[in-house]
Amino acid sequence: MSFVPGQPVTAVVERVEIQKLRQGENLILGFSIGGGIDQDPGQNPFSEDKSDKGIYVTRISPKGPADLAGLKIGDKIMQVNGWDMTMVTHDQARKKLTKKREDVVRLLVTRKSLEEAVKQSKGCYHKP
Repeated sequence: MSFVPGQPVTAVVERVEIQKLRQGENLILGFSIGGGIDQDPGQNPFSEDKSDKGIYVTRISPKGPADLAGLKIGDKIMQVNGWDMTMVTHDQARKKLTKKREDVVRLLVTRKSLEEAVKQSKGCYHKP
């Protein structure tokens, strides 16, 4: 999925709710991110056209909170707890995800398999 900055985005999204794991003073999400408007999109392995500066999931800890919630490597994070994540720096995204006061993170993500499923269903739909 690609988009033009400042233009409306149409995306098929999935809600993912992650309960953070408390380890002492730390709250663990169990995933890492890459991307951001301050990063080189050419280095993003998940960007189809190498111009997408979105925030992507780059690593998931097996059996960690994100894995158990259904997050996938390559997911593009569109929102975090209602905050738009389509035009943020890497550090802004990290801060939104790791707020100490929030035990639950609610994400809207899009992934290639969601987009493909919708395209296939539209192609197979026949009016009676």
